[in-house]
This record gives sequence, C-alpha cells and structure tokens, in this order.
Amino acid sequence: MLDIQDLCIEFPGTDGPVTVVNKASLSVDSGEVVGIIGESGAGKSTIGNAIIGMLPKPGYVKDGQILFDGDDTVSMGPEAIGRLRGSHLTYIFQNPLTALNPLLTIEEQVAETVTLRSGLPAREAKKTVRSLLKRVGFHEPDRAMASYPHELSGGMLQRAVISIAIAVACKPKLIIADEPTTALDASLQAAIVSLLATIAKEEKIGVLLISHDMGVITLATDRLYVMRYGEIVENGPTKTVIENPTHPYTRGLIRSVPTTRGRLHRFYTPDTDDEDQRAPTPERLATRTPLIEIKDLSVAFK
Repeated sequence: MLDIQDLCIEFPGTDGPVTVVNKASLSVDSGEVVGIIGESGAGKSTIGNAIIGMLPKPGYVKDGQILFDGDDTVSMGPEAIGRLRGSHLTYIFQNPLTALNPLLTIEEQVAETVTLRSGLPAREAKKTVRSLLKRVGFHEPDRAMASYPHELSGGMLQRAVISIAIAVACKPKLIIADEPTTALDASLQAAIVSLLATIAKEEKIGVLLISHDMGVITLATDRLYVMRYGEIVENGPTKTVIENPTHPYTRGLIRSVPTTRGRLHRFYTPDTDDEDQRAPTPERLATRTPLIEIKDLSVAFK
C-alpha cells in the first residue's frame, strides 16, 4: 500500500542544502503496524509529513518516490494530494490539544468531520459519532460527546483524536501516528498503541507509528525501522530487531531503556555499546565522589 523508495529530503542552509532524510526506504501493508524509531531530529516526522504532502517549507523532496497504492504522491499537485488526505490518508499528531478546538464539544468536532465526509444528516451523524467513540474505548460515549476538550484526560483526548482520524476518511487506508502517546503515562501509552493495533487488524488499515520510545514502539508493531541522522540503519520484524539487533545504534537504544533487574553505573546512551556500563562493582562505587550529600535533614509543615 505504502512504498517509499530512496527518499531524500533537503532544507536550504546558509552553507548549502542540508540533507535531513537520506535514501530512506520503507513500506506499510494493509492491516500492518509499522514503527519508525529514533532520537529527536532523526527525520521520523519529516518522513510522515512528506507522505501526506505537508513537508514544512522550505523543505523539499530532492529525490526518491512515495508510492501510495501505486501513485507517486511526490509528483502530485496540492489539490490531488489534498483529496488523498481527505479520502485515504490521515494523521494523528502527538498533542491532542492542538488537534481539537477548545470551544467545541467532542460531539461537534467529530460530527463535523463525519458530516463533511459522509453527508449524513445531524441525527445519523450523531449515531455515527457515538459508535466511533465506543469503538475507540469510551465506556460513556454520551458523556464524552457532551464534553469540551479541557474536561477530558490526556488518554481520552487522544482517543477522541483517533476517532476523528478514522472519520476524516470514513475508512482510511493509512493512519500516520506521530508520537501519539508522548504526553501519557505508561498504562495509557499501552492502551492507545494497542487500540491502534486492534483497529489496524480489524479494519485492514495500515498504521505508521512514529516514536522515540522503545517501550511504546515494541508494544504493537509488526515491523520496525530504526533511524539515525536521517538514515534507516536497521529494519526487520520487531521481535527480530529487539532480540537480535545488528547495528550498534539499535543496541544502544535498547540498552538505554532503564531496567529493574539491577542498578546501572550510568544510563546507556545510543553512542555507546559498552557492556561494562552494567551494575558497578563495590570497589568502583567506593571511589566515586558524590554529587550531593544530605545529612540529618528534617522537614516539617505548619
């Protein structure tokens, strides 16, 4: 469904063009959840924006193809790519508050999208909104429909945004989820990515999940692409990449995830691939100078 080949994206710079994505190739099939992971600035979101024709100016695609159902979106004009966004492509941004109007209820915002896309009358649109909200996990959809964004928790807001994303294209072929769980706690992160995976499987929708969080990305993805400095350095089935990483950067990302199995001498960084960073010896701890010491501290409130 989505096939990106040798994509190169540049931005003009004072000393010449700056390459932010370099010969990146990836694919997403129907019903598949594919992850892109890497540190901030790796080029993950830039690829997502390029897919939907919303690359920030003055950036431009220098070379490569973005094939969606066989059509190259890079060569499409603004109107053509706009119709594609409205019918088959949809985007979930990382901050749901920026995607929702604070002056409208959730029902008004989802219903507006449903009406624009399907032409349903108000009563039928309301039924569709209720069904969508139930579909994304609202146990009290009527209460959610009557709520304004500030009255919902972060997890509920992101669920509402997902419902709008589905409604945008009635039944999209591809959802691009750009850091959709950044502002949520761990339990809600798991719920949101699991929801996306369930929707993908049941509705045969492809999902491209962009994240810098190794824990999140491994929860629901079928395949994984690892990016660094604009290049894809490793890819494969998620289980294979996690259990048998071949690139030093991937190993560094995995080791940078804190563990409860033992104390670390210091956190791993993606730049290091040093086994000696694991639990320190008593001798090593004894020679360390503490950064701060607290003795006989008492705290009271009156």
